[in-house]
Amino acid sequence: MSAVDPSELWDLIETARDEVADPTDADTVAEVIAAYLEERGAAVVVAFDAALRAVVDESYTTPLWAAAYLINGGASDDGFEYFRGWLVAQGRDVFEAALAEPDSLADVPAVRAAVAEGEELESEAMLAVAWDVYESLTGDELPGTDRAALPGLEPMWDFDDEDEMRLHLPRLAALAYDGS
Repeated sequence: MSAVDPSELWDLIETARDEVADPTDADTVAEVIAAYLEERGAAVVVAFDAALRAVVDESYTTPLWAAAYLINGGASDDGFEYFRGWLVAQGRDVFEAALAEPDSLADVPAVRAAVAEGEELESEAMLAVAWDVYESLTGDELPGTDRAALPGLEPMWDFDDEDEMRLHLPRLAALAYDGS
């Protein structure tokens, strides 16, 4: 696995999703990925982390933050980060669709169920999988985890303003406000 090859990252995520009973359970997907990484050694863990961080950083956008806010009934900085961990664990197709059009998340059954049940979609475990495995393998902290500055966000709107949310994310807003 090279340090920046996203296709290998996505292949590993898809393989892990195929091995779990509930592929929408991001924490379980992270456990399978951890087992894979433990078998491959510290260098692969570092490469995986770099690829994962690049993908997670790519998803740092205002519209996706607004989507997380609607889906989870709010999203702090950390909450948005953990939402993106969950999103990555959903696989490349869901992730890329959400990046291109966050309102597409209204079509994802796990999102519909979470909104209906008032559950949050988050996975800190997915974001920490490389850190945890590296520490387990070496006893040291994962190198290179100094975060580069995140990309600038587009102007934000008031996520508590229902009219604004309906304007920007009509389908997710309908799920969150109307239950439909």
